[in-house]
Amino acid sequence: MLTKQTVIDAINEQIGYEFSASLQYFAIAAHFAAEALPQLSQHFFKQAEEEKNHALRFIKYVVDAGGCVVIPAIEAPQSKFKTPRDAVKLSLDQEIHVTNQINGLVELARKENDYITINFLQWFLTEQLEEVSSMDNLLKIVERAGDDLLQADEYLARVGVRPIPDPAR
Repeated sequence: MLTKQTVIDAINEQIGYEFSASLQYFAIAAHFAAEALPQLSQHFFKQAEEEKNHALRFIKYVVDAGGCVVIPAIEAPQSKFKTPRDAVKLSLDQEIHVTNQINGLVELARKENDYITINFLQWFLTEQLEEVSSMDNLLKIVERAGDDLLQADEYLARVGVRPIPDPAR
């Protein structure tokens, strides 16, 4: 095995967190779909797929490193929200929490002198910066729209979530 069991165990735990985040985003997407807000719904369906793919990346890594994948049980996601802001704020908080978890994995890998895992986790660190920034921007859009969520939905259709385009390559 290329990495220590302590790191594999922590990554298996992270797999559960990623699947949990995916389910939470599916629940939020369904909530917005029921409210006839197709852009917000679509945004969260896309986020749900991204989180699922993050879990699958971790699974592939564990298998490639010679470990055994053990996916932990996950709690049911929250599916009812008092306000749309609550749903988006929950998402932002979740992304910040996942960022802290990834940082913890990097710290554990560093402690174990596991440079292969540190290298693997670099992609996730960059991804989390984008995820937190994107969710923070979405929260600002929803807050600006106030009670007129059709305005937020329309804005997402026209502009999207990113305030600054990616630089040219």
